Amino acid sequence: MSESRFYHVTKSGKLEQFDRVAEVMARAKEGGFFWLHFLEPTAEDLRPLISPLELHPLSVEDALDDNQLPKIDDFPDNSFIIFNAFSYVDKKLSIQEIDFFLSNQFLISVDRIGPDGKPLLAGVEELVLREMNTDRLSPAYVMHTILDNIVDRKFDAIEALEDELTEAEDAVLERPAKFDPKSLQRIRRALVTLRKSLYHEREVFVKICRKDCPFIPDKAIFHYRDVYDHLNRFFELTETLRDVATSLMEIDLSLRSNEMSRASNRTNRSVRRLTFITTIFLPLSLLAGIGGMSEWSMMTGPENWRITYPLFLLAMAVIGAVSYFFLKWMVMRADKKSDSDDDE
Repeated sequence: MSESRFYHVTKSGKLEQFDRVAEVMARAKEGGFFWLHFLEPTAEDLRPLISPLELHPLSVEDALDDNQLPKIDDFPDNSFIIFNAFSYVDKKLSIQEIDFFLSNQFLISVDRIGPDGKPLLAGVEELVLREMNTDRLSPAYVMHTILDNIVDRKFDAIEALEDELTEAEDAVLERPAKFDPKSLQRIRRALVTLRKSLYHEREVFVKICRKDCPFIPDKAIFHYRDVYDHLNRFFELTETLRDVATSLMEIDLSLRSNEMSRASNRTNRSVRRLTFITTIFLPLSLLAGIGGMSEWSMMTGPENWRITYPLFLLAMAVIGAVSYFFLKWMVMRADKKSDSDDDE
């Protein structure tokens, strides 16, 4: 449900609240400027302002669509600015849009409901009133106060992601078998989203600091530059965290690959041992099959069985022993080579 609050800012820096736009506009003609603050406005709230305040219809459409990238559009009578507010709750990143219409006579701010069910700019009136003084009596300074508060709260979301990334780093290095790589992918996706938003917001402030916006006085540019410095620092921090997340994903993949290689080597050793046993008994099984046939007695003579069979058994033992020691030597050589490869 839409909620609107209309304020007249007097020459002495006081906020006078009115119930209707026409009342606050009439009051502003006596001096000062007015500030219209909307919460989740509808088309019926904003479109009637197009004609009296000379708002561009495209900017009003963008304000009603809360899925736009940060930007600044300068029109002859006002400027339209889209900005983002960040929140990170229950390991879920939320980016929501806040819009501003700025001129020399008024400021219109469009607020949204946050993931906690509260307005993103809750209590902003008290903040603006606290920062208000005779040197900051213009719509540009009110917008700066709001933007400065939004940017400062961005650090809470970035810091939460940084703490979660630190925990993931410890888990990757200390408990690689139990680590879930999906958490790293989620963190990296959130950081990419933050980087995209911060990049466009930084471009907005570059234009402002370059004095492209005619409705921000020169003396206010210094305040906006301070906000730009914060945005730039957050952008670089997000870039660093994204690189850390990418490195952790590569480390996790490498650790898992090494573990699979060790498991494969253990399987290969078991197979070699089974092959070793089979290879020893294959010739013995062949000899046992030959010796167990009646043709053996026919070839050696039935009367010589006391000599031929002991010799036959002795031959089997010799062949088995030779095969055993030869194959054991080969297995030991292969194991040593495998261990050296694992160490490397």
